[in-house]
Amino acid sequence: MDISPEQYAQLTKKASPNSPLAKDCLWAFCTGGAICLLGEVLRQLYLWQGMEEKAAGTLTSVTLIALSALATGFGWYCKLAAHAGAGTLVPITGFANAVVSPAIEFRAEGFVPGVGAKMFLIAGPVIVYGTLASVIYGVVLFITGAA
Repeated sequence: MDISPEQYAQLTKKASPNSPLAKDCLWAFCTGGAICLLGEVLRQLYLWQGMEEKAAGTLTSVTLIALSALATGFGWYCKLAAHAGAGTLVPITGFANAVVSPAIEFRAEGFVPGVGAKMFLIAGPVIVYGTLASVIYGVVLFITGAA
């Protein structure tokens, strides 16, 4: 079957579902805002417990990373992203999801060739080291009582 580019474009448009742009943007905005609101609630809780502002911010980041990784592991983050789209790309949770997703997907290939290699391939070393460093830094601050 030989079709022209115009015919192909018409077939593609006919087969593709319509996307309600305003509704999608509103969902993304509200979801991203809810993630940011969760971060602010966590920060205020840590401040309320008597932590210094810098330590509360660090622990908030660590908590958001851990929650995002956990949600990705259980498959919840993917379901949320399917409905909220770009709203789940709030930097810290989106990066944690980008690191954990390939690690889970390729775990059957082994720890080093599967999890390690694919995690670096997809998310990039900067994201991996940044996420890991923030978790380690937060844990060290928490354990030493500096938080």
